[in-house]
Amino acid sequence: MTEPPRSRVGPDRTPDDTVFGPEGEPMAVLAAVGGSWLWALGSALVTLVPGILVLVWPDETLHVLAVIIGLYLLLSGVFRFVSVFAPASHGERFARLLLAALFVVAGVLCLRHPLQTIAALSLIVGATWLVSGMLTLYSAISVKGLPHRGVLFAAGALGVAAGIVVLALPTESAVVLTRLLGLWLVLLGVAELVLAFALRSALRKEAEARSADRPATTG
Repeated sequence: MTEPPRSRVGPDRTPDDTVFGPEGEPMAVLAAVGGSWLWALGSALVTLVPGILVLVWPDETLHVLAVIIGLYLLLSGVFRFVSVFAPASHGERFARLLLAALFVVAGVLCLRHPLQTIAALSLIVGATWLVSGMLTLYSAISVKGLPHRGVLFAAGALGVAAGIVVLALPTESAVVLTRLLGLWLVLLGVAELVLAFALRSALRKEAEARSADRPATTG
């Protein structure tokens, strides 16, 4: 007996029991975009490219550095906000939403002219990376059925290390801070690239499994 097709106008229910609206509605669109590995790839590039820019031009002023870091944090916040709606969020939506808000607020603070000092920039970026890394580690440890747990755990540990280093080490000059932030941005960007390709692999395996099971539903 053939399984009746799912309605295209009713709500869709994801594996974590989250209901999305009809296809084409904002929630469904955000779910499709946020769950795409290309979106994760874009998020990785948003981290990696500023790190390369900072390392290539280490002698730029603190104002330029603050603008680059601020834009990185803002864009990362946008990417993280959209990824909250992904079907595979595994019940951690609230924590991911808070993390997205943290990145946006940190980006705005970096772009504020009165706060463009070495100490303030170090504090904002270091605290953001530390909290982000801790939440990522929490997800890697607590979420059941995570397809790329090891990669996520490594990315979270790297974020925690980056936050601790930026917060703990004294940065007495803009050049030192620039090189330090640039290095960590590149490392975090590479970790996010690995996560993006791990997500692509997981999505392909899921699609292949669905294709293999499809003939079994007919009779």
